[in-house]
Amino acid sequence: MIREKLNKWGKEKTPFLFLIDFEMQKPLAWPLDAVPENVFYNFNGATNTPTHKPGRIERLVFNKNPVSLNDYSLKFNAVQKQLNLGNSFLLNLTVPTPVTTNLDLHAIYLNAQSKYAICLKDQFVSFSPETFVKIKPPFIYTYPMKGTIDANLPQAEQTILNDSKEAAEHATIVDLMRNDLSKVAREVTVTRYRYYEEIQARGKKIGQISSEIRGKLPEGFYDSLGDLLYSMLPAGSISGAPKQKTVELISAIEAQPRGYYTGVAFYFDGHSLDSCVLIRYIDDKGCFRSGGGITAQSELNSEYQEMIDKVYVPFY
Repeated sequence: MIREKLNKWGKEKTPFLFLIDFEMQKPLAWPLDAVPENVFYNFNGATNTPTHKPGRIERLVFNKNPVSLNDYSLKFNAVQKQLNLGNSFLLNLTVPTPVTTNLDLHAIYLNAQSKYAICLKDQFVSFSPETFVKIKPPFIYTYPMKGTIDANLPQAEQTILNDSKEAAEHATIVDLMRNDLSKVAREVTVTRYRYYEEIQARGKKIGQISSEIRGKLPEGFYDSLGDLLYSMLPAGSISGAPKQKTVELISAIEAQPRGYYTGVAFYFDGHSLDSCVLIRYIDDKGCFRSGGGITAQSELNSEYQEMIDKVYVPFY
């Protein structure tokens, strides 16, 4: 099993790349010196693509064709029913949006200006702004991202920080991720809470709210590195709370596997580890997957618009 392989590589301090899908059915892992030629990655500059030089795309075709509000409302209302029954407190609802573009997946990867970029050629590309976990011994960090706004709106930062629905949603995910971190670390604490960042997309900016949570790892954690990573999956920010029941509801309501979308990619250099949630994702069929966290306070039109706003490519 790949989990045991990761334990072995951790113990031996073997650098590796590890990808896993949301359903945890199709894990992929390679030593860094054996990553296949059709797999490309960039983790904050740690890359196997030295020609990765993001720049302005002079002629970009990118058209999105989102589902209708009526079709979205069917899934939204199904989520609300489960929330009202008490089966979930927060559920991350995602839908596919067909897009047309003049760039292939590899070209999007090469030009994406994002913290993370992953491409399995002819399968998918992800240009993710969201860190999942980082390990800088002896500490492990996680960075739940929850809360999105059009950064071009007047007083966007103050608006989202003062939004009670967004604040409650973020607090729920922070609590979930604190609990997940406590499975593998001690002295778990929130070191930064609800900080605001802007992400540049072509023609607009998107504001995002994140937090930083830190824990201290025990000595010898490398020997069970695979177990450590698996114990935190899937990522809480793109599933919900309580996690296990909410993942079951996601499967029923979305009615199609997410695959590598909202899975996680990990990069281990033999000492430290970085990882990202595979969001901002386009597959080989031209479907862009996006969504957001739904709570009992969520408003249909606002959630629908957030889902559409997240369909973009990070070129400018």
